[in-house]
Amino acid sequence: MIYQIYPRSFADSDGDGIGDLPGITARLDHLAELGVDAIWLSPFYPSPQADAGYDVADYRDVEPLFGTLADADHLIAQARARGLRVIVDLVPNHTSSAHRWFDAALATGPGSAERQRYVFRDGRGPDGTEPPNDWQSVFGGPAWTRVADGQWYLHLFDPGQPDLNWDNPEVRTEFLDVLRFWLDRAVDGFRVDVAHGLIKQADLADWQEPQEILSGPETDKPRPPMWDQDGVHEIYRDWRRLLDGYPGERILVAEAWVEPAERLARYVRPDEMHQAFNFEYLLASWTAPAQYAVITRSLAATDAVGAPTTWVLSNHDVVRHASRLGLPVGTARPNGIGIGDEQPDAATGLRRARAATLLMLALPGSAYLFQGEELGLPEHTTMPDEARQDPTWERSGHTQRGRDGCRVPIPWEADAPSYGFGPTDASWLPQPPVWAEYALDRQRGVTGSTYEMYRAALRLRRTHGLGRGTLEWLSSGDEVLAFRNGGLVVLTNFGAAAVPPPGGELVHSSGPLNADGSVPTDVTVWVRPA
Repeated sequence: MIYQIYPRSFADSDGDGIGDLPGITARLDHLAELGVDAIWLSPFYPSPQADAGYDVADYRDVEPLFGTLADADHLIAQARARGLRVIVDLVPNHTSSAHRWFDAALATGPGSAERQRYVFRDGRGPDGTEPPNDWQSVFGGPAWTRVADGQWYLHLFDPGQPDLNWDNPEVRTEFLDVLRFWLDRAVDGFRVDVAHGLIKQADLADWQEPQEILSGPETDKPRPPMWDQDGVHEIYRDWRRLLDGYPGERILVAEAWVEPAERLARYVRPDEMHQAFNFEYLLASWTAPAQYAVITRSLAATDAVGAPTTWVLSNHDVVRHASRLGLPVGTARPNGIGIGDEQPDAATGLRRARAATLLMLALPGSAYLFQGEELGLPEHTTMPDEARQDPTWERSGHTQRGRDGCRVPIPWEADAPSYGFGPTDASWLPQPPVWAEYALDRQRGVTGSTYEMYRAALRLRRTHGLGRGTLEWLSSGDEVLAFRNGGLVVLTNFGAAAVPPPGGELVHSSGPLNADGSVPTDVTVWVRPA
């Protein structure tokens, strides 16, 4: 069980309104008490913060906003003292435009060895004023920017994030050294950002389809030329050999927005990554048939390569599932929710989120939690647009509100400044007034609270070996899913009418049962059979 920490929004030690590494260290006891096994830290490297740290200027240091290398070493040591492993984020698809390599590429000009580290091309048209192809940025707008000497560089994300050329051996050597740097500092592994994007189709062919980081499941359509190219797997085999040379267990986790499940499973073959986030599961509709289909398909695909399935419901890039599930079933996943948008039903969203969490935590495989979901945090869906900082908002021409709503600093104490996020009222994104009711100190020790539901679930998941278990379906109808794993029977009611519980002892529930013991809609129960 791995817990994602978004450093700038977790805990602020110095009152500047931005979370930092000492703040995380001071809150490690919370994570040990919650019962997670490891933490994954989103980027904390030196960066201009054009994309909240995913534009890395130096892969071997710490951004002063977040602390120092000594703070990172102390955090790793203190986590280990509490039995927590530490995974750090690695961003290999692109650097920051402030990286020394990109400075050198601009200074040396077309054809130079320095420029070959990135994807530079001449433009189209008689005078080269048109981009080299029609690719669009994930954040909106063209994926190419022209520099002073007339060439263009590729950036699948923000212009401040130029894509690296992974066909260049120098790039490959550099990142092997970056891996060694952090492994030598005792990190336990790496979450690899945009793991499916490093290799581009050699001809950089035009792509007429909409730019989507997760392409659809249709196996008869060509893959986008910028995603999931077969050449990425050679890179990860090299990385795996490096990690296997270190003592203990070290892991690689792929952020690979890839469908179908069989393509995703290629990333977790025995000599490549250890885990790959299952985004098809995250996106699945809240219906019994949709959940059954994605769970069955995912387990079959990863079983075929001898790897665990990696389940996830929320992260720093998507609308929190406590809000996403509060929208009408079948609603397409929005890229942010703001003022004037359809607003989720908060009560329905939280009830479904709790049920979805207990369903997920009962599945065999590994699972990830995103900071604050153990409090039931919703998306900040009424954030003023002028407060938004995600480049998606500007790049999309104010048509996509982006990811700020899930990144708001989390509440620890209901009556403290910035709800306990830091010692002052400062907060880099505005916190909504409803944060008080979700604060940790309002939930700790409170029977039925979302926090206590998570704590109990993580303890029972470990006690019953659910992560290492085997799923046996008992019911997969239109309204109810039920399966057996690790000596427990798990049932989720998706239908409008209450259903009888499985026979046996009720071990855990995502919500209260009816007076007659029946399971209401949008509730998951764990039962020990009689």
